[in-house]
This record gives sequence, C-alpha cells and structure tokens, in this order.
Amino acid sequence: MLKTCNMSRALAKCFRSPSVLLVTSIILLSFTIHWILIKQPLRCSHFQIKYAKPLATLVDNEEKVTEIFNAITRTVPSVYFTNISTTTSAKNSRGIILDLKKQYCVGDSLTVQVTMFDYVGKRKTYGGDFLRARIFSPKVEAGASGRIDDLNNGLYNVHFALFWEGNVKISILLMHPSEGVAALWRARNSGYKNIIFYGQYEYRSKKVQSECGFELDSDEAKCEYGAKEDKDFFYCIKPDNVSCESLISVTSKERSHTYLNTLEKTLFLRSNIGVEIPQTTESVDVMSCNRNSEVKPKCSTGMFQPFPSGYFLNNVWYPVFCNLSTYDPQSHISNCLSGKKIYIMGDSTLLQWTHYIASIMNSLKFFDLHASGSFNTLLLLDTDKNVYIHWKKHGHPLLIAYAFTVKDYSTVNQEIDRLEGGPQTVFVFSLGHHFRPFPITLFINRLLNTRKAIERLFLRSPDTKVIIRTENTREQSVAMDRFSDFYGYIQYQLTKDIFQGLNVGIIDAWDMSIASGAFELHPSASTVKNQINMFLKYIC
Repeated sequence: MLKTCNMSRALAKCFRSPSVLLVTSIILLSFTIHWILIKQPLRCSHFQIKYAKPLATLVDNEEKVTEIFNAITRTVPSVYFTNISTTTSAKNSRGIILDLKKQYCVGDSLTVQVTMFDYVGKRKTYGGDFLRARIFSPKVEAGASGRIDDLNNGLYNVHFALFWEGNVKISILLMHPSEGVAALWRARNSGYKNIIFYGQYEYRSKKVQSECGFELDSDEAKCEYGAKEDKDFFYCIKPDNVSCESLISVTSKERSHTYLNTLEKTLFLRSNIGVEIPQTTESVDVMSCNRNSEVKPKCSTGMFQPFPSGYFLNNVWYPVFCNLSTYDPQSHISNCLSGKKIYIMGDSTLLQWTHYIASIMNSLKFFDLHASGSFNTLLLLDTDKNVYIHWKKHGHPLLIAYAFTVKDYSTVNQEIDRLEGGPQTVFVFSLGHHFRPFPITLFINRLLNTRKAIERLFLRSPDTKVIIRTENTREQSVAMDRFSDFYGYIQYQLTKDIFQGLNVGIIDAWDMSIASGAFELHPSASTVKNQINMFLKYIC
C-alpha cells in the first residue's frame, strides 16, 4: 500500500539548499525530476524541440516515488505562524515594472517585480507564496500566462512575453501565502481520511455495502484490487460470506474531516484566496513595430514546450513552439479522423472532449453499450469513415457521488498495455483533479507506472500517437484542503516533468486556463475547441 514517504530521505544534490522554495520549482523541480528519471541534463531553451534519447529504464518505483516526493518537499516553504498578521498580504504588497519603457513592441519582454509585505506592513524576508500571473486584452480576447521566479527573499520577478499589440493589462494574484502553502502540503500528505469510498457487492441474492479506500483503518479481512507489479492497490473490507470478485460498483463522498488546524483554516477563507496585488503600472501599450515573425515548425509530438506554451488572441490559442497554421483544424476533422481508432481515458474534462467531437462531426454516432450506473464508457462510431472513438474513466480515485461500475475497471497504464497500437491508433489521457485530496505519492506512482506503459507501447509500436491533456485550474469556492489549485499546480508540474523525453504530445490545459483567467473545473466550449485544435494538429 502506498504511504506518505519519509520526508527526511536524502535529496538529489542539486537541492542541497534548504531555502529553495515553491515558485522556482518551475525550473529547479523540473531539473531534479528530469535528472532522477533520465539521468542527463534538462534542456531549458524555449525553442529546443527534441529531448535526447534513449531514456533510462525506470526500475524501482518505490525509490523513485520517495526521491521525487522529497524533491518537491524541499521546494515547499517550511514555515509556521501563530498569527495571521505575520502572513503575506496581497493588498499591502506591490508590483513595479522593471526598466519601464515608453513604448513596447510585439516580441518584447516585460518583467514585474513584486515585493511582499505582511498584514502589519512588514516586508517578507522569505518566499514560497503561490502566485498566478497573466497579461490580457479584453477587446481582442487575448491572454497569456506569466513565468514567476521566486528570489527567496520576499521578492518575485514575473516575466511576460508581449505577443500582441494594443493595450495590455497585467494581473498578479496571491492565491495562497507561503504559510498557507506549507499548511496545505502538510495536510495533503497526512493521510487518506478526506474521502470515503463505498463498494457495492452482489452475491447470489445478497447485496452488501462495504467501506473501501487506499488505506483502511480496520483489522477486518480486506479485498485487494490492483496489480502487484504496479504497487497500486485499492481495498475494501471483505463482506462476510461474499467473494471479493462480487464487487460491482463504487461510490464516494467527502468526510467531515480536515488535517488543517483552526488557525490554518483562517488562511483559506474565500476572501483570502486569489487577491489582486496592486501595481504602480497596471497596463502598457504595445506596438507591432513591423517585426518579422519567427518561422516555426509544424506541431508534432515530442516537442519541447516552454512556459508559457502559447497565448490567446481573438479567442484562438496560438502555441509558441510550433505553427498551428491559419486555417481552422476542425474544418478538416472528418478527413483527419478517417480510419483512426482513438482511445480517450480520463475524467469529466476529457468526457467534454468526447461530446464536443461528436457535436462537430455529425457522422459520428453514439453506440449504446447498455451500461448501468454513472460515468459509463462511451463509444462513438462512424462506419463510413471507419472512425472509432472510445472514452473510459481512469482508475481509482474517482470522486463520484453516484455508483459507477468497476467491472470494466482499469488504470491508464493497464489500458495502454492492452493496446496493439499502430499508425492509426491514438491514445489520449488525463490524470489530475480526482487525485488532489490524497497524498501526492499516489499520483507520482500512477504517473511512473503510466510512463513505463508508454515506453512499452513505443517499443512494440513506435508510430502510435500518445497525447496528454494536463489538468486545469478550478473554482476557488471549493474546500482548499482537498482541491486547492496549489495541489493541481504540483500535479501539473509532475505530469510535464515525468513524461519529458517521450514522443508524446502535451495539451497544456493549465496554461490555457491561466491565460484565459478561468476558474472553472470544466472549461468553456471555446477553450475545449482550442484544446481540440491542438489535438488534431498533433495527430494529422
């Protein structure tokens, strides 16, 4: 069973400094995890396209999980507080543009330096605050994320690339103070009690419900589900006189439980989350300056993606590392998908994809699988064009209040291992939101197992297309100790880092949601459209 790892285990050498903090993990954590997994230097150039190969084989998951967990822990601030007045105050903090110019051109960069103060006006002397930064122009429906460097002394440099002309506004939000980040990290990795699962067993004429989970505080006999080679197990208390194979469905609900103490809870009142940091200059004017645009390669799998990876203009997403082209990829969707078998596995955000594709390709028809319960497998067919699209939920954890069947249960890595693959086969997956209320080691282990499955797939069928949709931001009205975007940010970084060096395509849903200023679990139809545009460019 997965347990929270020992935080005192030695780190990779590049993390010797005890003061390395959260936001700098964009570079430092990426380097460490890349070093752990691939044992060679990470290329950080924004326009470096391919990673070096071959990759080292991942043999011992347990050791890798521990090393990665400890690497992340060293980036999280180790701070405590006794009074909220000593925590970071967004309203007392200030942002100022460094080397402010009278005129900016498209292609220029802009840096905002943020100085943090606490509630009594005292300057902060350490970093680790969780920030969110973007530039935007509402009139032209434009937006882009900012890259944040933590200087580890209460100062942050926020870097923006100016991608379009016009008046460009700047927004930097304090999502959580460093004290809140430390509390959330400790809370997340304290145990599995946030969520309770119930399994429904049917045996002959008997129906029995039993408690389930990744870690059960009970001495009763248990049913174990999962593959031993993956070290990824889900348990249920075994009902009397009922076989373990009789489990047919699972439900879940939140417990009235928290790992936060009373003082820590005050940091996560809605009024303290996502507060704008005042700036001396709130916008700049950008001219085209008639600069020549850079010729970029065609979008393809295996490309290096910088951060930010793209920007919105006129509500269209333009990746900065490849050429999306000027035409709408969806206008050619029928030809693009013709003859393809597409397997989609994930949560409801990829379920959105499935319904969206069906809405723009009228020849696709849902095939009735006569399934019972909720969150069921979907099958879309176009017999004339020989298109097969199959959506399936990822394995546990699934946070669904209604019963969902487990008779077709599999994890993403198990599903990949069942694929024959081939040039007409596409596998799309996403892992994220449903893992947030659980210790991060569960997520790390699942990603490592998935990476190994992709490596096996590419050995037997290197021309199979694999596409990863990262998770996105979500509403700020949810319980922060379970669903904070800080948890999502760490998972987003891990997803990009652990799959580095593989010939996969990344749909950066996190970057898109920051750039658009979205706070929603299920992205808007226009955002889904832009994600599908990237997907089609990768596979066609």
